[in-house]
Amino acid sequence: MKQFSIISSAVAAALFSQSSIAAVITGQVVDKNQQPVVNAQVHVHGKSQAVMTDAQGEFKIDVDSKGQLHVSKDNFIDKRVDINGDDQSVVVTLTPTSVETVVVYASALHKNSLEMISPVNVLSGDNLKNKAKPTLGETLKGLPGVNASYFGPVSSSPIIRGLDGPRVKITQNGLDSSDASRIGPDHATSNDSLAAEQIEVLRGPATLLYGSGAIGGVVNVVDNRIPTDNIETLTGAAQYTHDTVSNTNTYAAKLETGNNGFNFHFDGTKRTGDDYKTPTFELPEEHEEHEGEEHAEHETANSVENTFIDSQTVNFGTSYVGEHLTLGVSYGRIETDYGIPAHEHHGHAHEEEAEHEEAGHGEEAHEESVFAQLEQDRWQGYMSYALHNNWIENISLRVGYTDYKHAEIEDGEVGTVFSNKTTEARATVEHKLGLWHGMAGYHYTESDYDADGEEAFTPASVTKSNALFLLEEKQFGDVTVELGARIEDYQIDSAVTMAEHHHDHAEEAHDEEEEAETINYSADFTNLSLSAGAIWQYQEGQSVALSVSHSERAPLSAELLSNGVHIATGTYELGLGYHIEEGEIHFEPEDIKQETATNFDLSFRRFIGDFGYTINFFYNDIENFYYQQNTGYFFDEEHGLEMAEEVHDDAMAVYQFTSKDAKLYGLEFDVHYQVSPSTLVKVFGDSTTAKLKDDNNYLPRIPANKLGSELQYTVSDWQFSLTGTHYFEQSDITAYETKTEGYTLFDASANYQLDLGPVDTQLYINVDNITDELGFVHSSFIKEKAPLPGRNFSLGIRGYF
Repeated sequence: MKQFSIISSAVAAALFSQSSIAAVITGQVVDKNQQPVVNAQVHVHGKSQAVMTDAQGEFKIDVDSKGQLHVSKDNFIDKRVDINGDDQSVVVTLTPTSVETVVVYASALHKNSLEMISPVNVLSGDNLKNKAKPTLGETLKGLPGVNASYFGPVSSSPIIRGLDGPRVKITQNGLDSSDASRIGPDHATSNDSLAAEQIEVLRGPATLLYGSGAIGGVVNVVDNRIPTDNIETLTGAAQYTHDTVSNTNTYAAKLETGNNGFNFHFDGTKRTGDDYKTPTFELPEEHEEHEGEEHAEHETANSVENTFIDSQTVNFGTSYVGEHLTLGVSYGRIETDYGIPAHEHHGHAHEEEAEHEEAGHGEEAHEESVFAQLEQDRWQGYMSYALHNNWIENISLRVGYTDYKHAEIEDGEVGTVFSNKTTEARATVEHKLGLWHGMAGYHYTESDYDADGEEAFTPASVTKSNALFLLEEKQFGDVTVELGARIEDYQIDSAVTMAEHHHDHAEEAHDEEEEAETINYSADFTNLSLSAGAIWQYQEGQSVALSVSHSERAPLSAELLSNGVHIATGTYELGLGYHIEEGEIHFEPEDIKQETATNFDLSFRRFIGDFGYTINFFYNDIENFYYQQNTGYFFDEEHGLEMAEEVHDDAMAVYQFTSKDAKLYGLEFDVHYQVSPSTLVKVFGDSTTAKLKDDNNYLPRIPANKLGSELQYTVSDWQFSLTGTHYFEQSDITAYETKTEGYTLFDASANYQLDLGPVDTQLYINVDNITDELGFVHSSFIKEKAPLPGRNFSLGIRGYF
């Protein structure tokens, strides 16, 4: 007992004792003309406490050990100054940068966008507000290396370097968004761009901090619903936008206030819109012709039916921010109704057409549309304790609980309901061990997924993961080295109903009730991820970065256990756990291996002076890559499985998840030149090639290459921009895909700054697709039925106080 007491006292002393050496650092921050830099942030690198420079650029900060001062300011290159732990005075000179610098919250180690080893893009401020769309995919698709899945403008997820779905982690303040967007392309993400402070896109594997679902990248939506800085006065913002292409009205508002360390936050959005208009396009031919009918000319359309949206979100949050302790909690509610385009019911087409002919179109047709009702309740909690200790700097905990439901409404009745209840916790300890600065942590997630209805092609399942991770960095002169590791236990449990697997006897099953046989299935995987990288600041404002990572991913329940009709994509889907033998489906989930990626990233960056660039090269070697392959079988409700030569009307192709080795490689770049103080020119683009390694065939739905240019011009209180983006023809396709023609989109915007005293007000107009170009998205499952919107005028006003 005495020994235990001695050990406990020693541990407590090590963790919570303050350093006996305390010092005060004073100084001034100036620019290259020796003019003071106001409101520059100064903090001890690796710690949370920070101060701001005053009107003379001066500051004072308390330190308790040797380390570095990290000095940052928008439009300047960050500067780090070594301190020795004694009282001293410093003068810091900041150099202007040609690109915006912002802290990347997803980096975990307080890095800004110029210090990141992995390629990153950050949308924030007015730039984010101007580009914000109803979906994350449409908001981010203009960034190099990023595209959109595009299932209409209300359901569109990000694609990073050709990878999407379960390989791209979508998070909110570092915690999983926990919706059903990874299950199917018709399921919208639950993140709202309008409520975001910034959106971060990390390209390449980010599995160390965010788990195996981040094997392709991370999109982190950052908001201030749990304030982490003290708010001293009442501040707020409001915005209204009208879009002509879909008659959409969007309202957004935010209020924040605080007193004596207690802070409060509210934000809300409301968006309503109709079906969107397009340039005139030919609808795809039906697969069958009715008896006695002559072949008619192609039918055309100039809008995409069933793409309306009616959405509202509210978020409340509160926090206490003290010298050492930060505590906060938030609640968010989302309610969204949105149309699901190209939604067809196989096996009922003739009956429905006959009913339509008798009843006519109009209200009846509207009532028979298929739409989704999305509801989500999300609770988040945050705790941070800054020890100001020599080696343990900060302990933090983020927890979240999300209750998500997605109901599909057919003919006014609930058809299928998808639900997902997720619990997540992430605990981290930020530390300094000698000259190494890093973070160790534990990450827990539990997802209880269920689907009930005709389109429940994936059975209910419970997925749990427990993980430990470690991330360390050290500076060697102008080189910063970063090492990381994560080990994750990943488990899936599900009840698989075997009666559904004998579809070749479907007619007999109609006549005789078969007792369903249920198998309790469980799979356990251990995922290991490792990374190493370095960034060399070989000249001021210029760097080169190299990273290598090894990432493992276990299959999602949809990839492993799918077995049913997926009407949104017009296919019958089978998971990795099934086997087709002589027209019969068997459940044989043996010897399923993890998807293993080895990724190389090489980046060159210049962000000083009038000319700057970021150029990224990547190569991703993936073993056991999961993808859907055409089996050659077709399925309909009456006949079950049948080969191609025996296909009946309304039969759907059967696609099965399989695993083969693949390689993805390419580049992305962003080059800018400040022609004059008022004029900036950008050129950007990306290229991705994705092939199977054994036969060199291309992977399906890989986005087309793009090349674009942007001109920004500022005069007085006006800001103008003109962007042109060319999407090249995509002819690198699989056997069951069709070529997608190239197209060019021109977009323009104009912002006017109003001086209304205490209210900072902007009037703006954006014109998207100025030339009304017809464009089809190759990565879309419904590209022929849902082209991109036509010319759109967005008129709006926003104000801040």
